[in-house]
Amino acid sequence: MVASVEKPTDAAYMAQAIELARRAEGRTRPNPLVGCVIVRDGEIIGRGYHARAGEDHAEVAAIKDAGGDVAGAELYVNLEPCSHHNRTPPCSDALIAHKIRRVVVGTIDPNPRVSGRGIRRLRAAGLEVVHGVLDQESQALNAPFFKYITTGLPRVVAKWAMTLDGKIAASGGDSRWITGDIARQRVHELRNRLDAILVGTGTLLADDPKLTCRLAGGRDPVRFVLDADLVASPELAIFNLVDSPAPTWVICADDADPARAEALRARHNVDLISVARDDSGRLDARQVLQAIASKELLSVLVEGGAGLHGTLFDQGLIDEVYAFVAPKLIGGSGPSPLGGAGLELMSQAVTLDGLSLEQLGDDLLLRGDIPQERRALLPSIFDEV
Repeated sequence: MVASVEKPTDAAYMAQAIELARRAEGRTRPNPLVGCVIVRDGEIIGRGYHARAGEDHAEVAAIKDAGGDVAGAELYVNLEPCSHHNRTPPCSDALIAHKIRRVVVGTIDPNPRVSGRGIRRLRAAGLEVVHGVLDQESQALNAPFFKYITTGLPRVVAKWAMTLDGKIAASGGDSRWITGDIARQRVHELRNRLDAILVGTGTLLADDPKLTCRLAGGRDPVRFVLDADLVASPELAIFNLVDSPAPTWVICADDADPARAEALRARHNVDLISVARDDSGRLDARQVLQAIASKELLSVLVEGGAGLHGTLFDQGLIDEVYAFVAPKLIGGSGPSPLGGAGLELMSQAVTLDGLSLEQLGDDLLLRGDIPQERRALLPSIFDEV
């Protein structure tokens, strides 16, 4: 077996592969984000990334970018090359056929059915393989894919805008606008790169949102509305987006009024999904997320309201938080971002991991991850394999 030794330059080339992969954020579902760099004699001769499902994988795109002449070169890729046939042939076979000498992998494919097989295939063919270079960065890049492929659920990103005194609306319900233009631009960037967006009935009725992406060249996320009893009017904006290619799904209770369901289905690009109610009579939150994942959607941006955020928080189903804070005070009895049962003691409070703080005009953005130990223990879809 060829010895596998990490080089001082490996991390720099892997960082470039990760940045290439980011170019396709929001476009590859249900596939992961993958970028690739090919190096010969210290010079990059090929670059590529996976643009969308069904198109060339990153390794093949990089080989084509190099003109096909990659014999003896080194290849850097942030996720283990695949070893199985799916929409495209195995990448490991392509690397062997093109006589790549050395392969550097960021992280292993999380799917237990394929994990490690690509690396073993390459090594068996005599290629040198190094893995674990920028492993944490590579896993973070594909956090939605990792969760989706191992649990069958999407990564849940909770987003809210609030005043400095913790209100997401005034006491009369008015919430436009809490933050300024730059912060709202960032929200549209989130919509552009996440697969789906979810709101509850309260937000739908109060704000009549479109939930589209307003960036030039942006991509609308698939829209989901929770409306257990189908109380929303078919005349609302979200049910009449004739110019948006993304569908709108209404998630309702399985005992919802059939006549109201048909009225919504008659609208352009609108359909329904029914799920069971939980013991409190609300839609079962886990089944809601499973319904979203069933459409091959790896991530979902939850834009509220407080009740929906609170339910997901109480059940440990939120993975990541984006909190936009405006330097405004309104006082009174306006709602806070998190409803639900909440926690009884300050000692139980959840402290976010990987916290970052960014100023956006007059506003602040706090982003962080819910610690793994405070998330629900999610069953793996591979538990019985």
